[in-house]
Amino acid sequence: MLAESHRVLVDASGFAALANEDDSNHRVARAIWDRLHWEHLAPFTTNFIVAETHALLLTRAGHSVARRWLRLVPVPETWVTEEDYARGRQIIEAHRDKSYSLTDAVSFAVMERLSTRLAFSFDEHFSQYGLHRLQPRGDESP
Repeated sequence: MLAESHRVLVDASGFAALANEDDSNHRVARAIWDRLHWEHLAPFTTNFIVAETHALLLTRAGHSVARRWLRLVPVPETWVTEEDYARGRQIIEAHRDKSYSLTDAVSFAVMERLSTRLAFSFDEHFSQYGLHRLQPRGDESP
């Protein structure tokens, strides 16, 4: 079994870049996805992120891409707990100088609960919160 530190949260921005060839981050996303497999990292997501990704793909790539992605979510889903949700709200209150979405803050809470600091995301909020966003070659940014 992999250590918890090998778990990587896949955010909506990562999924959207992977699923949409017209996304400006598509090539980088493919390289990061390949890295996950080469390094035997364990990607996962949350039910909140699945809902957010579907909405994002609907607006950016259309119904067929969004539906196809929803049928084939490529990683295990971790369900957000009531405690994660409450912690996410606390994070937003504690960081009033940031524009974290509720999904972002709940994602941070899930990552804290699961003891991982790694995210596959193009969202700067993860770095602002002190988490590490995966890069294609291993120069993670906090």
